[in-house]
Amino acid sequence: MKNEHLIDFLLEHNKKQSEEFANPDAMLLRRQYRAKHPTEIAALKCMDGRLHLPIMTEIPLGVIQPFRNIGGQFDLGWPFFGLLMKEWIDYAISRARDCIVLVTYHYSKSDTHLGCKGFGYDTEGAKKFTANLKIQFERVFGQNHSVVYPIQVGIETDDDALIFHGKNGSLLNLAEENEADEEILRIKLQKLFPDMQRVMIEDLLPLVLGNIRHIAEVRTMRRPVEDIDHKEQILGIGRGFDWLHLHNKALIVGPFSYNLQDPIAKAAGILLENIKKGQVPKEDGVVLMASAVYRDEVGIERQLANEKAISLATLGYQTVKEQVPELLPHLHMLVGTVDLNTRAFTRMPFTI
Repeated sequence: MKNEHLIDFLLEHNKKQSEEFANPDAMLLRRQYRAKHPTEIAALKCMDGRLHLPIMTEIPLGVIQPFRNIGGQFDLGWPFFGLLMKEWIDYAISRARDCIVLVTYHYSKSDTHLGCKGFGYDTEGAKKFTANLKIQFERVFGQNHSVVYPIQVGIETDDDALIFHGKNGSLLNLAEENEADEEILRIKLQKLFPDMQRVMIEDLLPLVLGNIRHIAEVRTMRRPVEDIDHKEQILGIGRGFDWLHLHNKALIVGPFSYNLQDPIAKAAGILLENIKKGQVPKEDGVVLMASAVYRDEVGIERQLANEKAISLATLGYQTVKEQVPELLPHLHMLVGTVDLNTRAFTRMPFTI
């Protein structure tokens, strides 16, 4: 029988995170934060395990809505992704809230090959892609930014620093901001995004201030190179992974594109490389974790989530078997659903 230490760790971590998320004090903190900062914020990110915006910005879990895919590559023309974004924006509009969409790419300032493998380490290509994705959001949801404001954001993973792209090529690199002066940063954001509504500026500001504090902490830690390289042990497929906010632990493939096999195979290849390089404990192996989400416990939504999780797990396993078979001896399967009301993960039986 395979060692299931990593699965036990994940189940225990989820239990703790779910309890913390559903704790009355934590719920009150989120409600207070939401009341003060009502803007809905989504982040389109790469599957890379180093990209955790709640950690990087010190924002409460559950405030930033994550969407992950290889290289941060998305297309509103994908039926499921376009539908999800429309539902998310409709939800915000129904509550008279504005929306900020962070369209992100990432890179390493110290080593090109510590950057985005999903883009073949081509940072300029990633910048061009995300700039065009921002334009697509403007084309679909309007260019006056009265409700939906997409922002192109770079993430430098050595310092965990955010770089905001503004109008006419202007930049705000938070790695260069030595002091978290709220009023100065407010003015800089207003200059960067002159057509952004004031409420959005005020709701973007906490992310900026939190990231500057986080960068200072990272620099104090002086992370060794092995900690800024890939060290993931988990391949997550599906949705409902925002409780797994552990630095460099998981590669997340969202179920958005027409072709899921390619990002699954690439992620599996990274996990195999991590084992071969000794970046992760070989005796623990790696976990392929399939997850689907639901909110309504009494309707068919939960049953559909069960079926989605099984389908994603089957696809994931078959893809690894066909394209990265060398990983199979190290592979554990963990399949289940996540209740979005509590972030609790429920494990389901799964047989190959």
